[in-house]
Amino acid sequence: MTAKKAAAALISVFHKDGLEPIVKKLDELGVTLYSTGGTEKFIRDLGIDVVPVEDVTSYPSILGGRVKTLHPKVFGGILNRQDNESDVAQMEEFDIPQLDIVIVDLYPFEKTVASGASEQDIIEKIDIGGISLIRAAAKNFKDVLCVSSMEDYEDFLNVISEGNGTTTLEDRKRFATKAFNISSHYDTAIFNYFNQNHEEAVLKISETKGQVLRYGENPHQKGFFFGDFDAMFSKLHGKELSYNNLLDVDAAVNLMGEFKNDDPTFAILKHNNACGLATRNTIHQAYVDALAGDPVSAFGGILISNVEIDKPTAEEIHKLFCEVVIAPSYSDEALEILKGKKNRIILIQNEVELPETLVRTCLNGVLVQDKDSKTDSKEDLNPVTDKKPTPGEIEDLIFASKLCKHTKSNTIVLAKNKQLCASGTGQTSRVDALNQAIHKAKSFEFDLKGAVMASDAFFPFPDCVEIADKAGIKSVIQPGGSIKDQLSIDYCNENGLAMVMTGTRHFKH
Repeated sequence: MTAKKAAAALISVFHKDGLEPIVKKLDELGVTLYSTGGTEKFIRDLGIDVVPVEDVTSYPSILGGRVKTLHPKVFGGILNRQDNESDVAQMEEFDIPQLDIVIVDLYPFEKTVASGASEQDIIEKIDIGGISLIRAAAKNFKDVLCVSSMEDYEDFLNVISEGNGTTTLEDRKRFATKAFNISSHYDTAIFNYFNQNHEEAVLKISETKGQVLRYGENPHQKGFFFGDFDAMFSKLHGKELSYNNLLDVDAAVNLMGEFKNDDPTFAILKHNNACGLATRNTIHQAYVDALAGDPVSAFGGILISNVEIDKPTAEEIHKLFCEVVIAPSYSDEALEILKGKKNRIILIQNEVELPETLVRTCLNGVLVQDKDSKTDSKEDLNPVTDKKPTPGEIEDLIFASKLCKHTKSNTIVLAKNKQLCASGTGQTSRVDALNQAIHKAKSFEFDLKGAVMASDAFFPFPDCVEIADKAGIKSVIQPGGSIKDQLSIDYCNENGLAMVMTGTRHFKH
């Protein structure tokens, strides 16, 4: 049976917003309404007749509301197959009412967890009857239409209005798909709450918000983004973000998170790596000095600030072709200037907690790890050379280390006066990374005398400190841990370099 005229509906929802027009339409269509608890009262307050479920089951709501609809007369009315003679006979035998529509939503488990509620309150928000009704109605989509979320109320109202109470098999299957999406996501959220300490080595990911991107990394690849982008950013202007834009925005946000509470800091990123970074007294000067780090690579880059972007900064940015600008806020004048390029994407970054777990596909499976949440601080610095870094060098070492952590391995970062001079990124040897950084710094006329060097991993040989010394670098930060650490320490001692070790490696592959 493809098209079905609805004669009866069960409605039992937590959220009542948007329910009134549905109830009125079903009543207008002559659909018998069954309900429970607060929803029953809501319907009755509208002046519309409703049959309490307890009149059907002959049982009241018990156990503090934990059991209301869990009864054969309810589930028989949903799960019976209307083209099955045995089912039809049993429906008559046990006086079970046919239910053609089930409208249910679930207790707000995720919101309750996010609110910081007690464990008992969270447990009580694990829906039992609702999830069972959804699964039953969705399973029997051949005969029953299931509405499983208030987000689908408008869609459902259009369906029954246009069909005058009649639904098609295609409609019912489409709503069943939505319902199983809701139920599987709900179960995933519950499991992940119980498995916060990873007692079970199991990966369950569910994202219900997704968008189709124009393409993936390249035009011949499909691309999708799953996540609540609108919660994290307020988009003020520009074209739709691409797959590559999103990767760069992610890199920018994670990098700037290291400088969230610092003086005005500006970063410019290209292909997930910073090509410019500076901390200054004003955001205008921070931008100017960040751009000086590599004005060539900055073309088409991602720009991010840790403070409001003002008019002078916007005027400088406007001279550059860039894909995305990110800041916590913009002055009115700055925003008008930046909107001068119609495709330039302008984002306000909202305060959103980022995931603490990183996930990526690998071979025929998935790799999962904790986020590298360790930021090197002054307390982590272990001076290992006769010469100790000056207070100014210590600030530069910390600055360089923060950036090094967010740059592709193998990496070397050269910095001076809280400005990125250059970095060697993604090289197969640390020597190559250092030589690349020195070459870039010189090409943009940076004086490396007195600069500092940061490495994401230890030096297996003293060659890097020797090359750095000859380039004018006088202070080094690295994790240490090589069996030949002493060779690098000896070279520094013999040539007047200061070196500190942190004990923490920051590989980024």
